[in-house]
Amino acid sequence: MRLLRMMPGYGETLVAEGDPAVADEREALVREFRRQLDEGMWAGVPVTDANSGRREAVLVTDFDQIPQDAERVLFWPRAMGGSTGAARA
Repeated sequence: MRLLRMMPGYGETLVAEGDPAVADEREALVREFRRQLDEGMWAGVPVTDANSGRREAVLVTDFDQIPQDAERVLFWPRAMGGSTGAARA
């Protein structure tokens, strides 16, 4: 499994890689997964709908929600908030 962080202007950056079936590697993946979420990132697992062939991502908030056959987990920054209108005097 690869944990990849989406970086604007750079694409995917590898943040961790390992086999979740191997205890030490799973621990490292879980630690990095949690660190990314703690930094305010969203996490998603890319999936393809078997019927339509449509690709999408399923949001996950816990490492145990990741399907066992997932090859990668993507992290991306949450949208930044801001003013919704012009300043009024």
